[in-house]
Amino acid sequence: MYERFYELRERPFALSPDPDYLYPSRVHQEARDYLRYGLESHAGFVVITGEIGSGKTTLLQTLLRNIDSQTSVGRVVNTMLEPRELLETIMIDFGLDPAGKSKPLMLRDLAQFLVDQRLAGRMVLIVIDEAQNLSLGALEELRMLSNLETEKSKLLQIVLVGQPNLRDKLTTPELEQLRQRITVSYHLQPLDAEETANYINHRLRRAAIGAPIEFPREATDAIHARSRGVPRIVNVICDAALVSGYAEERPDIDLPLLQEVLAELKTTGVLPGHVVAE
Repeated sequence: MYERFYELRERPFALSPDPDYLYPSRVHQEARDYLRYGLESHAGFVVITGEIGSGKTTLLQTLLRNIDSQTSVGRVVNTMLEPRELLETIMIDFGLDPAGKSKPLMLRDLAQFLVDQRLAGRMVLIVIDEAQNLSLGALEELRMLSNLETEKSKLLQIVLVGQPNLRDKLTTPELEQLRQRITVSYHLQPLDAEETANYINHRLRRAAIGAPIEFPREATDAIHARSRGVPRIVNVICDAALVSGYAEERPDIDLPLLQEVLAELKTTGVLPGHVVAE
C-alpha cells in the first residue's frame, strides 16, 4: 500500500514476529544473553516473561534461527493442553509416534530418543511458547520430563516463555519442585522513550530501499506516551501513521499527523481510551 510511496521494500511494522527486525534494546539484549547462558550452561528450566506484545516471540524466533546445529528443538505453541496431550505434542514435534500407546510406553520412547540424541552428540531443547496457558498438571509433567538424565547431565533442556501470570502460576505450592529447578529467569520490560525512538527508526531503516524515512523525536515521544513502550502497540500506531501519511500524500510523519492518527485509533477502538502505567 504505502511501501512504494515511502521507498520501503516491505511493511516495517507488520505484527508478525520477524527476527530481521529485532531491535537490540537493552532489555532484549539482556534477555538474549540470559537465554544463551541458560542453553550453553545446560541449565534446568529457563523462564522468559513479558507483557502481551513485548517482543517475546520475536526474541524466541531469533534464538531458534541462530541456535547450534547440534541442538534438536521441539516447539510447543498450542498450550491449552492437559499432561498427556502435552507429552503427545512433544513426541510428535520430535517425529515420534504416540498413537495408541500408553503413557509408560510414550515415556519409554521419548527417553530412548533423548539417549540416542545424546549418543549422537546432540542436545535436545523444548521451547514452550504461551506457557502461562499450561495447566498445573502439564507443568508438573514437564518437571517429570526434566528428570530424564544420565549419570553426568540432563538429557533435556526446557524454555518456558509466557505472560507475567506465568510467574504467578509458578509460585503455587504445587509447583515448588519445578520452581527450584528454574536456574535462569528474566522479565522483558517495556521500552523507554529513547529506546522507542530507536526501535521505530531501526525498523524503518531495515525496510528502506533508498534514504530511509525517519520519525522525529516529538512524534516518537507521543508514540511512547500512548504505547507505554510496548512494541506491538508501537507497531500498530506506526503502521497506521504510514497509511495515513500515504493517503494524504505527506512525505514526512510529523507530530500533527501522529496526533490525528492517535485520535482515529482511539475513536475506532483499535487502541483503548486510556493506558494504565505499569
